[in-house]
Amino acid sequence: MKKLSLTAKIFISMVLGIIAGLLLQGNPDFAVTYIKPLGTIYLNLIKMVVVPVVFLSIMQGIISLQDIRKVGRMGVSTVLYFFVTTAIAITIGLVLANILNVGGGYVLQGGELSYEAAAAPSFIDTIVNIFPSNFFKPMVEANMLQVICISLFFGFGVILAGEKGKVASDWIDSFAEVSFKVMNMIISVSVIGVFALICPVIAQNGPEVLLPLLKVILIAYAAYIFHVLVAYSVSVKCFVGMNPFTFLKGVSQAALFAFSSASSVGTLPFSLAATEKLGARKDVSSFVLPLGATINMDGTAIYQGVCAIFIAQIFGIDLNLSQQITIILSSLWLTSSPSSSPLLSLPSVPPVSPVPA
Repeated sequence: MKKLSLTAKIFISMVLGIIAGLLLQGNPDFAVTYIKPLGTIYLNLIKMVVVPVVFLSIMQGIISLQDIRKVGRMGVSTVLYFFVTTAIAITIGLVLANILNVGGGYVLQGGELSYEAAAAPSFIDTIVNIFPSNFFKPMVEANMLQVICISLFFGFGVILAGEKGKVASDWIDSFAEVSFKVMNMIISVSVIGVFALICPVIAQNGPEVLLPLLKVILIAYAAYIFHVLVAYSVSVKCFVGMNPFTFLKGVSQAALFAFSSASSVGTLPFSLAATEKLGARKDVSSFVLPLGATINMDGTAIYQGVCAIFIAQIFGIDLNLSQQITIILSSLWLTSSPSSSPLLSLPSVPPVSPVPA
């Protein structure tokens, strides 16, 4: 009998978690009290190993390139690619939300509503905050942009140190290997973690919470699937000549974990393992993937676009082309900072109900 792959096991675990959650709707406290802690422990362990994996893998990638200019060119092209795919993602979300009239058939409840937006940090403040004033604080707080910044500078330092940096390079390789082994140990219990993460979500929310916003959720998921099948498939075919189905099969494990955990950074160990199996160069993947897990939030961009149109429509606001372009630009800005995946989230919107037939 053929042994099940980890991807298949994760999928089965996710399905069982959904079924268990539906069965526990009458007693969601049990799922929250006894099952959710296992998921929290698992996600905490994933997050624990992410910082050393990111820090050490980026340094490994930089040192293996042995050229600061190559790192600079790779960084610029990577960031540009991320911005392009994010712009495509938000555009897909807006187009589908408009065509399918995402807010149609809903009315507001609760009368007059008001909201005061918090002031967003300026562009200069955002740039300044990338550069840490303390080596350890970003590690403790898992501030991934600052962790990446530290790893870049220390990686450059090892290159510039030449022969004297050889000892540091060997230490980095050794500790990186240890971190990857720890990561593999944690990934080996993914079946339990995925079940424990998704079961309480279903038990607490259930269909009675999801149904009023089912149209929003379905349109968002349609946009996610369209973006993956079009933008990512075209990218892998054009840039590396890979069969899109091979790519999608290769990243399925990471995608399933992202779905069940709603954590972009937590998915990083799965992404690193997937790209290695697909044949990506380690020096490239160890640099690009941590950066992508931090600033490349295409799913979040789609989600924001769909929800922006939904909220505008239920308020009776008709957004013109220039306003929707502003949404695209705003999403590019907002998704360039660490956040969770929106896959298991619901839009933060005022109470709504379907318009009676």
